Amino acid sequence: MMDQPALDNSPVLSVSDLSQALKRTVEGAFENVRVRGEISGFKRAASGHLYFTLKDNDAVLDAICWRGTAARLGISPEDGIEVIARGRLTTYPGRSKYQIVIDSLEIAGEGALLKLLEQRRQKLLEEGLFDETRKRSLPYLPEVIGIVTSETGAVLRDIYHRISERCPRHLIVWPVLVQGDKAADQISAAIRGFNAIEAGGKIPRPDVIIVARGGGSLEDLWAFNEESVVRAAAESTIPLISAIGHETDVTLIDFASDLRAPTPTAAAEFAVPVRFDVLQGMEGAQSRMTRALGRLLRSGRQQLDGLRRGLPDAQRVVSVAAQQLDDRAERLRLALRRSVDTHRQMLRAEVSGLRPPRDKIRRASDRLSRETRLLDRAFAQRITLASRQAAEMSRLLESVSPERVVDRGYAVLRDAKGKIVSDVAALHPGEDAVIGLRDGSAGARIMATSGDAHDFAPRKTKRKKTAKNLNQGSLF
Repeated sequence: MMDQPALDNSPVLSVSDLSQALKRTVEGAFENVRVRGEISGFKRAASGHLYFTLKDNDAVLDAICWRGTAARLGISPEDGIEVIARGRLTTYPGRSKYQIVIDSLEIAGEGALLKLLEQRRQKLLEEGLFDETRKRSLPYLPEVIGIVTSETGAVLRDIYHRISERCPRHLIVWPVLVQGDKAADQISAAIRGFNAIEAGGKIPRPDVIIVARGGGSLEDLWAFNEESVVRAAAESTIPLISAIGHETDVTLIDFASDLRAPTPTAAAEFAVPVRFDVLQGMEGAQSRMTRALGRLLRSGRQQLDGLRRGLPDAQRVVSVAAQQLDDRAERLRLALRRSVDTHRQMLRAEVSGLRPPRDKIRRASDRLSRETRLLDRAFAQRITLASRQAAEMSRLLESVSPERVVDRGYAVLRDAKGKIVSDVAALHPGEDAVIGLRDGSAGARIMATSGDAHDFAPRKTKRKKTAKNLNQGSLF
């Protein structure tokens, strides 16, 4: 007899029931946890969700960050960064795995931040964003200065007072957050916004930009190490001064800017010169220019005096020329008068030798009359000759006229349309025709056609003689 299995009263769960029970247990026990680990296998899905693992020397933990939360993270996750993640544990029944759903991320310690900073610096350095050849020189005396900083901090007041003391300029402030999750986006947008201002518009375009912030920890200044800020500074076509923190603070925007100032106050000093120094320099330049002009005038006067001594007396040269001019002017006047008198006499002689115009007109009229009579005689002869030629041509045409041919016993044959028929091929048996004679026309019908003219020659017919019967009477 076989042994009976022991009775077990525990319920039988489906896989889904067990997975849901585990999910409730894990989420209830680990609703809010903070985990430290190194990011590995980072991937951003097309949906915007972030997937990676947190690992240490002995274990790994899957992590997920939803798209809405990812947009609010204070840092950009990268492989190799050691972070502290806060969130809740949950399970993924589809793979029997547990994972952490992240609500926030922060760098785990200053050492990790420095490591990330060096990695990012090396990457941007290799791209050429820190090349010295990209840097632009600052204008000596800018008209407009753009300032990117917080509107509530002491930095803005320090920059304003220092510029006002040295050389007052037109300042345009673009207020931004200088710390926190949204700081990097606002700073990069401000730099690009200043560059987008068109010259000559309602808002003046800055000649130089100052990006400034007071001192703070590495985490506080981290916004100025973000790639978006560094790239915006490198792309700026307006010269840019970075003044982040104190002299010992170094951020990545310092390498991409055209000039790094150790403090915001120093940035103001770099941006504008001292007004007194400018005026003093202008006065000195004016004095040097005045002295140089004086030396130039004296030297020119000395050269002119030397040249003048080598020249003859101008009055004597001019007096001789003036006397010659007067003499030649007088001779010219007399010559003109003689020329006018000579031409007047010649004109009078010519006029006296001219005949009256009516004699010429009379001779021309006589010549025209003779030529007209000759022309009339020639024209009459031409008309007579043409009339004689026309009569001869008329007689010739009359001799070959079809009507004269008909008068000689011939006939003209026309078809039913009245067209003259000259070929047998144009005739067809059964067609009507018209025969034109000298004194009229007669209708005819074509019975047959032949190419031989003798086929239809008229034939003589013998009349039958009728015996006269004297005894037969007339029927009529």
